[in-house]
Formats: sequence, C-alpha cells, structure tokens
Amino acid sequence: LPNLLFYGPPGTGKTSTILAAARELFGPELFRQRVLELNASDERGIQVIREKVKAFAQLTASGSRSDGKMCPPFRIVILDEADSMTSAAQAALRRTMEKESKTTRFCLICNYISRIIEPLTSRCSKFRFKPLSDSVQQQRLLEVSEKENVKISNEAVSYLVKVSEGDLRKAITFLQSATRLMGGKEITEKIVTEIAGVIPKETIDELLLGCQSGSFEKLETLAKNLINEGFAVAQLVNQLHDTVVESDDFSDKQKSAIVEKLAEVDKCLADGADEFLQLMSLCALVMQQLTQNT
Repeated sequence: LPNLLFYGPPGTGKTSTILAAARELFGPELFRQRVLELNASDERGIQVIREKVKAFAQLTASGSRSDGKMCPPFRIVILDEADSMTSAAQAALRRTMEKESKTTRFCLICNYISRIIEPLTSRCSKFRFKPLSDSVQQQRLLEVSEKENVKISNEAVSYLVKVSEGDLRKAITFLQSATRLMGGKEITEKIVTEIAGVIPKETIDELLLGCQSGSFEKLETLAKNLINEGFAVAQLVNQLHDTVVESDDFSDKQKSAIVEKLAEVDKCLADGADEFLQLMSLCALVMQQLTQNT
C-alpha cells in the first residue's frame, strides 16, 4: 500500500473508502490500535504533527491478527480534510512520511488538491473521486428507502439526485429530513424542492418576465417577495445561471453579460454583501440586456 491522496467533491465516499480498506486489512480488533484518524475538527497544527503523529508512526506493528489471518505490518494515519492544514504543518509531515515508511502509511483526504503542498502530492499515489453518477445515487437512495420503509415517488428520487449534484451524503440527508417532515406519508417532488431550498422554476420564470417588462417597480416587488419567501440569493444565482445558459431567448452577447454579472454577485454574496441589493443589481442588468434591443 503506498501513501494515498484522495481528492474530490464532498459526499463521494473518500473517508468511507479508506476506513473500509483499513477495517478489511486489520479486522475489527486491531483497527483501533493501527489507525489514527485526525479530522479537521481535531488539533492538527505543526506541534501535533511533530509529536502525536510522529510518536504513532514510530511504533512497530506485527504482521498477524488474533483471528489467524495475515495483516500488513504497518499502521495507517488518516488525515481528513488535509487541505485545511497550514503549509507549515504539511511541511512538517513530509519528513515523517519518508522516514517512517517502513511502519506507517499516510492517507490524506481533501476537496481541493491545489491546497496540498507539492512535496506531499509527489509522495502519494493520487486518486480522484468524481461526483457520483445519477444511476448509482438513484440505486443507493432506493435501497435506503426500502430498508427504512420510506415511501417515495420515482420523480422525487430523480429530483433528489438532481439537487444533490453527485453528493450522496447530501442526498441522504435531504431524504432523512423529508421523511421526518412527512411522518410516514409518501415523499413527493414538491417536498424535496421545499427541503432542498430550491427555488421553483415558476418563480425564476416570473422574475425573468418581470425583467422583460421593463418596469423597475414591478421588479422591486418581485425581488422583495423572493427574499421574504426565504429563498437564498446564492441559490438563485446557481439556478439562474443554468436557466440563462440553456435558454434560447438570449443572444450570446446577452448571455455573456448576464453570466459575468452572476459571477460578480456570487463573489459579493460570498463576501457578505446585502442580498436584496445584489439581487436588484443583478435584475437591473438582466432587464437592461433584455430591453436594449426592443
């Protein structure tokens, strides 16, 4: 087993994979002694890497299990969400990784490989976890619903897959929330929409129609209603992007102007700007683009 680096979007099974592999290698009894898992919530500064990880890595391990099966003579250190470790802590790890290679294997898990320093990536065998395919997610969700006796329509399952964007953990959480909400009744697409905080297509179409009307007062009312309904503007930005890009009602020039504005609004929202003002700014630009030619 080489040193491993798992990377990819959340909810795609990175942590589950290494934990399953470790259980398979060491069996339930040795698992606790042989595996050190440090998560982002644990202390993982340079001091911990120097002391705790080093001390764990230097212990020797035998090659047999109590149930008589063979087991590898090394330990595994799992550093989950390694991209949130400081560069100094990562740098402290590189020497340990090499020096203790006889007794210890490291598995780094992260969402963004670019945040792991180059010396560490070159010491690891890299595996990219893609967002899960729709069919795999659908199958898993149906399996979960069956085992938990959850009634759910096929449309709702497909919609769950769509809103979770390849993140199975997110899909299962939504399913769980919907089940609690319905209390045993069948889960429909409408319920999933409400729980996932997705903005209904009609609302987005209404907003675009308001932009076409050229009336600023009407637009302001629609924007206020949208925010009072409790919808997140960041969610609107995501959905509006897909709607605009796939739409045939806009020219390429209009699309590029709107998408550029969407990017600006997204950045401002991430920096903590006021939702209503950003929404109005976005709608005003869409209105300008749509009414220019008419």
